[in-house]
Amino acid sequence: MLGWLLLFHRGLASPGLSLRFLPPVNAGWNALSAVLLVLGRLAIRRGDERRHRALMVAAFVSSTLFLAGYLAYHAVHGDTKFGGEGAVRVVYLVVLASHVLLSMGVVPLALSAFYFAWKRRLDAHRKVTQVLHPLWLYVSVTGVVIFLMLRPYYPA
Repeated sequence: MLGWLLLFHRGLASPGLSLRFLPPVNAGWNALSAVLLVLGRLAIRRGDERRHRALMVAAFVSSTLFLAGYLAYHAVHGDTKFGGEGAVRVVYLVVLASHVLLSMGVVPLALSAFYFAWKRRLDAHRKVTQVLHPLWLYVSVTGVVIFLMLRPYYPA
């Protein structure tokens, strides 16, 4: 669905419907997810399992709200074309491609991590999160970077 939305869907032709407020909101959800992921990692390193659990659930909720806003925005407005040229365009496309490709693994890995934690299979949970944490953090941070790179070409 996401591939279709980004590659083929051109947006709804509804002049009265605008979700142009969503990109900065979505960047905020991504930034919040990144902060919560770092705090969650620090909490578990300190042995505070209860705080870790709350922070990781909050990071998941924040990322879920980002995804809902992202899908809604692109369903209404279609794809956003990058206006830069030259080296900045290459950097943007590399960041975007890595962000999109790596984001595909976040949801299944996060659900696996939650499942293993719920079942108290902490060895399996740790193995999954060794891959998940840097991946999810990268995707959250690059989501903000992509928004900031697009901003000069699509100001509020």
